[in-house]
Amino acid sequence: MKKKFGIGRGILYAILVIYAITTLVPFLWALSSSFKTLQEIVSGSMNIFPENFTLDNYKQIFIEQELFPRWMLNSIIIATVGTVLNLLFNSMAGYALARLSFPGKKALFIIVLAVLMIPAQVTMIPNYLILKEFGWLNSYQGMIVPSMINATFIFMMRQFFINFPKELEEAAEIDGLSRLGTFFRVVLPLAKPALAAQSIFVFMGFWNDFMRPLIIMTDIEMFTLPLGLNTFKGQFVSYWNYIMAASMVFTLPVLLIYGFFNRYFIKGISFTGGK
Repeated sequence: MKKKFGIGRGILYAILVIYAITTLVPFLWALSSSFKTLQEIVSGSMNIFPENFTLDNYKQIFIEQELFPRWMLNSIIIATVGTVLNLLFNSMAGYALARLSFPGKKALFIIVLAVLMIPAQVTMIPNYLILKEFGWLNSYQGMIVPSMINATFIFMMRQFFINFPKELEEAAEIDGLSRLGTFFRVVLPLAKPALAAQSIFVFMGFWNDFMRPLIIMTDIEMFTLPLGLNTFKGQFVSYWNYIMAASMVFTLPVLLIYGFFNRYFIKGISFTGGK
């Protein structure tokens, strides 16, 4: 029995190691290429270490490409504000569906589930036309407002709050807290693992989004980083050295967000009685 268990664990570890290598090698090559010249990249050599190490690629995107800091600022504003609004509204909607009783609650929950089944591509044209009527094209609100709620995370937060101990809420009400006070002062602070998971996925969704900015943003100064990276690709020449350097800068905020929320993400919550 122990032998079979050992063989099974060995196979599992082998699969995980292969998967890790498959995932890590392209990233390491991209990181290495950010310090290579364009000639070395297009030569086809797959060496991990640059033959002629250079920082000119990073100097180019930060100093000579004047719009790159603006593109980064646009991405940071959109991703940060969008994530905060999602955390607030998705949590409030999930809590209402889990705890409150009101007319049409079941119908509203069915609508939320139905929205999960609709591909985002189907709503692109209607969203564009609505934003055009509001005059929100080429603006931050055009990127943030239509995406400040997410049916997936409303459902996730509802499932979390369904399993949340009612005794804690009842104790807060006895102490004189209103429903709103209970939500913000008791429920949300204890929902950190769910909020952390939501923060990571929502931030990455905003940060990596290419299609919506492509449709909404027309002024090059309002481009986000994914659109800005695309400008380094030309019809005849693509500056892969600049693209790789910008991609590494593009990856850094996501790693910081994951590192910050990771302890909440893997921690979980355990309740041992209603004290």
